[in-house]
Amino acid sequence: MGVAQLLLIGLVMALGLAGALVPGVPGRWLVWAALLWWSLHERTTAAWVLLVAATVLLLIDQVVVWLLPVRRARGTGLTRRTARWAGCGAVAGFLLLPVVGAVPGFLGGIYLTERHQLGGHGQAVAATREVMRGGGTRALVELLGSLLVVGAWLVAVVRS
Repeated sequence: MGVAQLLLIGLVMALGLAGALVPGVPGRWLVWAALLWWSLHERTTAAWVLLVAATVLLLIDQVVVWLLPVRRARGTGLTRRTARWAGCGAVAGFLLLPVVGAVPGFLGGIYLTERHQLGGHGQAVAATREVMRGGGTRALVELLGSLLVVGAWLVAVVRS
């Protein structure tokens, strides 16, 4: 597989990660489709094992999202700007401290956005709690599942 095709697959995965934060965009399924594309071209045992594991992980991720309580995101401060910074924080946290770093990075992104908008620590903490109750948890679960798949794909590409 050529570098150009790997870059296209990475671009689709990046769009999937961004889509995990936007309601109505099938982010995790864009990530899965890019992984399927890669697996069909690689045709190695590792590629097929990764595809099966990713499929199971993303299906479990979908079930967890369905089991979380549905709450209205309106009026909770969950704006596009907040989601963007939370996503950037999750990706940075995931890269700095693989897997577990995504959660504090996500929360840190929300907190810093709210701190900038509201000015005080106490108000920012309360707003962060409200955002997480209003839909942030669902976004975090979906983003974390997609990040795990993308991270596993990156490891597989580097090793091959």
